[in-house]
Amino acid sequence: MNPVSGAHAPLYLLLAGLIVAALIARRVPLVRLVTTLAIWAALGGLAVFLVGERGRIDPYLGPYIDRAAGLLHLDRQTVAGKEVRIRMAPDGHFWVRARIGGIERRMLVDSGATVTALSSESAAAAGIAVDDPAFPIVLRTANGSVSAQTGTIDELRFGTITARRLAVVVSPAFGDTDVLGMNFLSRLKSWRVEGSTLILEPHHPQPAQADDRSTG
Repeated sequence: MNPVSGAHAPLYLLLAGLIVAALIARRVPLVRLVTTLAIWAALGGLAVFLVGERGRIDPYLGPYIDRAAGLLHLDRQTVAGKEVRIRMAPDGHFWVRARIGGIERRMLVDSGATVTALSSESAAAAGIAVDDPAFPIVLRTANGSVSAQTGTIDELRFGTITARRLAVVVSPAFGDTDVLGMNFLSRLKSWRVEGSTLILEPHHPQPAQADDRSTG
């Protein structure tokens, strides 16, 4: 069964009902106004719902829903003074858009991860040399134990924060997910969560680039 048409059928029925009501109300100004407002409210609610549930929806729709999240500013990081403030995403996690070498990647901030982790694709795109360690590294993930290689990010930057010579683990088992772990967070002067905002403060704030001051 298609996960969108099956699990979310009531939403589509609601939208269909609103469209029919709009057609009926075309000749009645007050009803037309109320119906129009209801349609826009339903569409907005549907957009927020789809962004929040994008992990459960058909994977072919995922990239388009992620793009919608950026357009709606539901997943944003901003610079406030020396701090970088990251709004919680609809999926309940904190994500940053970081520059690694000459590329930009969306990275999950995970205090439960001991070390920063990159997908094989991200490591290759950033030109990071990976090595097989003398002793095999085996990591425990939600999908079981996986083996990983090691590497070093020469420079990782977002907002006022710059981390140099940051150790990472690399594995194709990470899929397309890149993670900022505790070996990054421990370098900061402070980090904390206030409400639905993650606040990161570096020891030595760097001038934020124009495109880093407010990014989604």
